[in-house]
Amino acid sequence: MTGAGLAWLALVGLMIGSFLNVCVSRLPARESIASPPSRCPVCRTPIRWFDNIPVLSYLALAGRCRSCRAPISLRYPLVEIATAAAFVAQGLVHEDLGLLAVRLVLTALLVALFGTDLETERLPNALTLPGLVFGLAASVVLPPGLPSSLIGAALGAAIPWLIRWVWFHAKGVEAMGLGDVKMLAMIGAFLGWQQMWLVLVLASLAGAIVGILLTALGRHSMQSRLPFGTFLAVAALATSLGGDAVIDWYLRLYP
Repeated sequence: MTGAGLAWLALVGLMIGSFLNVCVSRLPARESIASPPSRCPVCRTPIRWFDNIPVLSYLALAGRCRSCRAPISLRYPLVEIATAAAFVAQGLVHEDLGLLAVRLVLTALLVALFGTDLETERLPNALTLPGLVFGLAASVVLPPGLPSSLIGAALGAAIPWLIRWVWFHAKGVEAMGLGDVKMLAMIGAFLGWQQMWLVLVLASLAGAIVGILLTALGRHSMQSRLPFGTFLAVAALATSLGGDAVIDWYLRLYP
């Protein structure tokens, strides 16, 4: 993709990131993302358009509400920048415009789900279920193809559900929530069954490493549950960018 195309993707990513901030703030509370318009969560003053420009408005306001001077969460510019960077990364990897469009939809969903799970430990159905349907529909005409997508969605739901069931009956606590089940099913629909396995392995490995580190630091216990959706989101994004290369490398180890 040309430099102009990547710049356009970055701009679109910033705007989409601004919208994703609304999703992260409202969907876990089951609030409408359409109305009322954006407003300060402290003084409830509506945010004017020139104070709602991605990243730039945050810098111009020094991270504070213009009306009440309450601090604005750093999450807002970080989500916008992360979305823009991820969109550019997808543009660098995928040349087919149809597949790129689907990967951008997946990226936006992953960013939003990362944010909601990190802040509230919730993975809203309003994101995972439409994403599941979209991933299956897109696979009719684009990779990974409908059979792989269907198997990926089915395995993506079945595997974490089985882990959840076994762990609950063995330990009396839930290893993961139903939101994780739906999220991995959505990821399987977008990426197919082979890459779904890679996502699960990477997310589990990252979760185990982080859990061990937090336990060693005394900030976590082995009975505590980490927001696994955050690890799934990062692993799925990485896999959507380089999953084929990793799988090809692994298969070459066993000629």
